[in-house]
Amino acid sequence: MSYRISVDVGGTFTDMMVINEKTGEVGVFKTLTTPQNLTEGVMNAIKLAASNYGKNISQLLEDTISIVHGTTATTNAIIEGKVGKVGVITTKGFRDILHAREGGKEQPFNWKIDYPTAFIPRYLILTVAERINSEGEIEEPLDENQVREIIKNFKEWEVDAIAICLLWSFANPIHENRISKIITEEWPEISYDCSHIVNPVIREYRRFIATVINSSLRKVIGLYISNLEKSLESNDFKGNLFLMTSTGGVLDSSEIITKPILTLGSGPSMLPVAALHVGLLEKESNDVIGVDMGGTSFDLAFVSDGEIHLTQDTKLNPSEIGGDKIGISIVDIESIGAGGGSIAWVDSAGYLHVGPQSAGANPGPACYGFKGKSPTVTDANVILGYINPEYFLGGKMKIFVEKAEEAIKIEVADKLNIGVVEAASRIYTTINYDMIISLRDLAIRRGIDPRERVLVGGGGAFGIHAAHIAKEIGVKEILIPKKAGVLSAYGGLISDIKHDFRATSFTTSNAFEFDKINKILEELEKKAEEFFIRANIIPENRQIKYYMEARYPYQVYDLNIPLTENRITEKNISKIIESFHEIHQKFYASSDPKSHIEATALRVSAIGKVKKPQIKEIVKTEENASIALKGTRNVYFREKERFIETSIYDGDKLKNGHIINGPAIVEEVNTTIVIPPNYILNVTKYGDYFLKVI
Repeated sequence: MSYRISVDVGGTFTDMMVINEKTGEVGVFKTLTTPQNLTEGVMNAIKLAASNYGKNISQLLEDTISIVHGTTATTNAIIEGKVGKVGVITTKGFRDILHAREGGKEQPFNWKIDYPTAFIPRYLILTVAERINSEGEIEEPLDENQVREIIKNFKEWEVDAIAICLLWSFANPIHENRISKIITEEWPEISYDCSHIVNPVIREYRRFIATVINSSLRKVIGLYISNLEKSLESNDFKGNLFLMTSTGGVLDSSEIITKPILTLGSGPSMLPVAALHVGLLEKESNDVIGVDMGGTSFDLAFVSDGEIHLTQDTKLNPSEIGGDKIGISIVDIESIGAGGGSIAWVDSAGYLHVGPQSAGANPGPACYGFKGKSPTVTDANVILGYINPEYFLGGKMKIFVEKAEEAIKIEVADKLNIGVVEAASRIYTTINYDMIISLRDLAIRRGIDPRERVLVGGGGAFGIHAAHIAKEIGVKEILIPKKAGVLSAYGGLISDIKHDFRATSFTTSNAFEFDKINKILEELEKKAEEFFIRANIIPENRQIKYYMEARYPYQVYDLNIPLTENRITEKNISKIIESFHEIHQKFYASSDPKSHIEATALRVSAIGKVKKPQIKEIVKTEENASIALKGTRNVYFREKERFIETSIYDGDKLKNGHIINGPAIVEEVNTTIVIPPNYILNVTKYGDYFLKVI
């Protein structure tokens, strides 16, 4: 078999990348997402690729080794409220943990905010007499009769799954395990989750909410994977199906069915993976900023020292104040509603806003001609001359300039008493500043100076906005990969198979319990080895990374500390403590080397190395870039306050060594790069684009 495929389903477009293992040839494809049936959009993308290779869909799939897939099925289910009905069993006296959340208030002085609705209605949360203490000792035995009565109630209420969430279950899971056996006896058909397995952390709300979310998604992801597998198998696919996960790796679909929560935000999690790979390949830099501007959102992530940061603070709905968190550790991605489909609107006070609402794939921007009436960023870019109406998606999709003009005139220009071009320019500038503010805020929170980093940008829309964003945040070097339009899909192709295993255990550096901690590391290591066997990963492709989560006394949040050895000993504990102080200094611009630290959890990351695509170097040309010149058109540049006749270049004809001075535009099938005046673009030895200010 020859091909490896990666498909990432976004809010507006479904992106696909195909690599031929035998020839090294790479294909990039993009189709509109089909929100009502995501599988259809995936199959449409595969069909488009097959047609490009002169094959039918069965011929391509029977010659395909593996498919890596990033799906929005679970995210959409959460947003639309189309999740399974979950019954929760918890410890007596703790029925309201999911409603009270973590007790604090996100905006304590904002009295106009309604209390956010809980993920699970209170009537579906039932309590049972039992109690395990913080040391794992049984304080009160489990009342099994109560458990059986609760299951009867859940049967009557026709729940789709049961979440078992007991206090201190991670310290001793005996009661959760017993409840799971009773469920199997009383109702063998129902699926269930135990909190000590889904998210074994010390904070009960985060453990409970992650378990409940996981249970609610079991039916959704099970049906989705089943339908996708049937569609692929009916077209002769016999390879491996992997799904992207929110931890920055991929897992076999059989692993995802029992832990669907890992697919929440899985597509964007590939962004730092791809950005790091490009940064190392082109600039030998493992300190990068990865950004992706697609049709619906603008995603960004920072990678430091080659480590992709994880966070436990991601919300289910980022825009909801005080709402639920996901609970598990996922790749730290900041997302805002700023994409090509973001809708421009004028409020009652006469102020222009762009987003966070998006036109999505349907009805889409007005210029798509799909009955969309709202003006979007894409419409503005068409008016300003950045997007070629005759070459959108390589000419495969027609763009209606007059519909873009009409939408902007009615909804923005007339309301602000300005011309259509000025309105389009303001939309462009507004969306740029939304992204700039997001980048600055994240950099400040992470204690990072963006001026010292390489900006790697992807997404079909980013190249149009790249130069102005980089200028405002002080970034000197911008790398826009050749495959920028499908950057997350590219991340899926180069991502390793990865599964994290975690355990909570408390100890302090001034009285470190070596035997206890090393026993836990040994148990986690065993789970990692069992995973390698299940995933059929050969020994030479196996790698295990070890982490300790730690904090200063009285702190609420923990930091991930990489361990250089698989066990913690009296010889290396001082280096681990020193590493914690250094990481704390990087994140918070402060540290206290005289203080002892508290270790709260351990994590083992099991990594199955996959073969990376071999990107061939392109021979440097002595020819002038004029060989790629397509012609000229009038393009609006706000710094000049007018349209300028601008050279347009065909990206497929540009070669290593070509240099283009702005103003100019490079057109690729799946992205467009705007080179403003006083900027220069170089084509690298791998065919990527290096944009910088002169």
